[in-house]
Amino acid sequence: MAKKTAATTTATAITEGASNIVKMPISFEQFSKDPVKGLLFIVLIAIGYLYVDGKMNYQSQIEKHETKIVVLENKIDLLSTALKRSDSALAVTVTKLEILTQMSK
Repeated sequence: MAKKTAATTTATAITEGASNIVKMPISFEQFSKDPVKGLLFIVLIAIGYLYVDGKMNYQSQIEKHETKIVVLENKIDLLSTALKRSDSALAVTVTKLEILTQMSK
């Protein structure tokens, strides 16, 4: 029995200590007297949380897309180089074909 009493008093002390640390800005009595103010306070906290959460989500999307942009820019550079080589090879082939057609006449 003594252990339960000591554990109970310890738990009670911890609970009371935690409740002293985290005090709600509005008590239940105040909320019951004016529930509109209490609800406005809760809504204000919810909106603030959603704003911060949206901002953090937006930042993570920006970082993810920045890395994707770098990869895509590298692909564009490689494809541009390949296109220039292809155009040059086509121009050389057309020129050779014209020369061959003129020589065969």
